[in-house]
Amino acid sequence: MLKLSLTLVCALFGVSILVLLIENPVFGQTSNSTIYTVEPNEKFLTVISNTEGTKQVISIPSDELLFNVFIHYDENQNFKSITMTLKHDLQDFYNKVGFFGRPHDTVFIYPIFTQAAYDTNGFYDFYQNKCDSNCLTVNIPTRIHGGYSSSLGAAFALTLLNYSYVTDIDIDKNPDILKQYKRVIVLHNEYVTKNEFNAITSHPDVIYLYPNSLYAEVSVDYNQGTITLIKGHGYPDPQIKNGFDWKYDNSKYEYDTHCDDWEFYHSGNGVMLNCYPEYKILFSKEMLTSLQSSEPTDLFDDISYWSSHSQEKTSSAELLDEYGISGSKIPTWVTVTATWVLNGQITKNEFGEALRYLHDNHMIE
Repeated sequence: MLKLSLTLVCALFGVSILVLLIENPVFGQTSNSTIYTVEPNEKFLTVISNTEGTKQVISIPSDELLFNVFIHYDENQNFKSITMTLKHDLQDFYNKVGFFGRPHDTVFIYPIFTQAAYDTNGFYDFYQNKCDSNCLTVNIPTRIHGGYSSSLGAAFALTLLNYSYVTDIDIDKNPDILKQYKRVIVLHNEYVTKNEFNAITSHPDVIYLYPNSLYAEVSVDYNQGTITLIKGHGYPDPQIKNGFDWKYDNSKYEYDTHCDDWEFYHSGNGVMLNCYPEYKILFSKEMLTSLQSSEPTDLFDDISYWSSHSQEKTSSAELLDEYGISGSKIPTWVTVTATWVLNGQITKNEFGEALRYLHDNHMIE
């Protein structure tokens, strides 16, 4: 199996077809590597992540992916690139969860500073004692070429769905830029400036899609084109965790990359997710739908309401809509399964899979 320190380059960020190219690949196992491969039967996209020494393997059934994902190899069968496009048969879903033909009132923040921190000869080489404090000042990338640690998967998915985006640089230079948007989606913006931290935490509607965001403070020298670590992630004192002493820090969830039991919960000036969704967002209709919901934490409430009003077509339609399923009537006996969700016996995602099974077998009207 090919093992790479994966550096993805997107020269066409913001267009409908995204091509990711490897820049300066490093062969062999490293502490921050992510590997994409396709099993011989091509029925699964398998991802092996080994970020900061935590190895996890995730296999995503290809037919569940919400985007076409094509893996390309060179003449020696070495991983070369990934192409992602929209699927023609999901256009109705894309219209629902994307920004096609309607105002762009939501923006996501691409973590360009975090991308810089994870680059070679960056912060993580310092953390691992591979270099001295000189590695705590790194160049700001001139183009987007991140990966798992800079939440590139979600960035590409949201871009395909026509979301607006800004970078850390945009906010640091003009904190008021976020006031143009009704909602702000924070990705894995682990390293931010004080200006950016204040702008994000003062906005009235923020979805913290990735745990471990707003974790460490950096300063910027735009003349030199660099960022420097100021505080956080064990620096300058090993006892320091969050560099802003942010009481809503949820970094404890960052190593749950399967997101089997994901949910949003209220915290501070918005809602936070209890797992790292880099892969889940590529095949979870519920997660993408939640980003458009006026109240992303409402799914349990919707299930509870429907279980008490299962005869009402309106309540059934609303619940199905939350799961991205068309229909207006769910069999009443499904209320038993809904009770299992509310009692914690099964997850809301498993409940959604059951609903999709019923829909696919024409048991939902």
